[in-house]
Amino acid sequence: MNEIYRKLLECRDCVRQKTDFVPKVAIVLGSGLGDYADGIKVECEVPYGDIKGFPVSTVPGHAGRFLFGYIDNVPVVCMKGRVHYYEGYPVNDVVLPARLMHLLGAKILFLTNAAGGVNTSFHAGDLMLIRDHIAIFAPNPLIGPNIDELGTRFPDMSAVYDRALQEIIRNAARANGIFLQEGVYTQLTGPSFESPADIRALRALGTDAVGMSTVVEAIAAKHAGMRVCGVSCICNLAAGMTDAPLTHEEVQEAADRAAPNFKRLVTESVKMMADL
Repeated sequence: MNEIYRKLLECRDCVRQKTDFVPKVAIVLGSGLGDYADGIKVECEVPYGDIKGFPVSTVPGHAGRFLFGYIDNVPVVCMKGRVHYYEGYPVNDVVLPARLMHLLGAKILFLTNAAGGVNTSFHAGDLMLIRDHIAIFAPNPLIGPNIDELGTRFPDMSAVYDRALQEIIRNAARANGIFLQEGVYTQLTGPSFESPADIRALRALGTDAVGMSTVVEAIAAKHAGMRVCGVSCICNLAAGMTDAPLTHEEVQEAADRAAPNFKRLVTESVKMMADL
């Protein structure tokens, strides 16, 4: 058996010893959604540290546990705190949580993140629906022996972000008076922020927002047959667009300010996914 898949099954079995809850939607909570669980009817919590072999986030502002429960009547699992490639984990560990939530029953993966605005029309505090991504700067999580139990060797990525889910998020934004940008997200490895020249190059490639997560998770989930959607919180304008230096504290503060709209958008979107 593929060793990566063996580890994944061990993690699944460990979680199943603690709960038999079967989610429909898996949500990765990015910066600004740290207290999102307050709006969930939580049935069970599983700390990452209780799962043998599971990678643990070391980033300030990222807690470390799965929350199983309900948003309205939709069964969900929330990943409170994600693992990033820049923390030193191999990319297979970075995407292990997304794959694990799939094995636990989730059919939809709702990705959220904090991002830097590359599009000159964006402002700090905007929310951006991810229509597509650029993956060429992030390590592909499918490199190595294929995990046949999850998906095909050469998965199609022409529509990573499910079009029906995108329309649900648009409708949720309109119904709640939430201004929603749309665009292309690019993942870089981090942890250093981008240089002004990096940003000019990314803009020329068609990037609207840039960050240090999400793309590898989306690829792994799509490979496994999940329906994927994503929203970025634009927490700052990228390097070179203002004279201010970039800091993690600035990103966290902006994410916290945008959190009420972000939470409402995620909640109302998930409710609309009940009949999918």
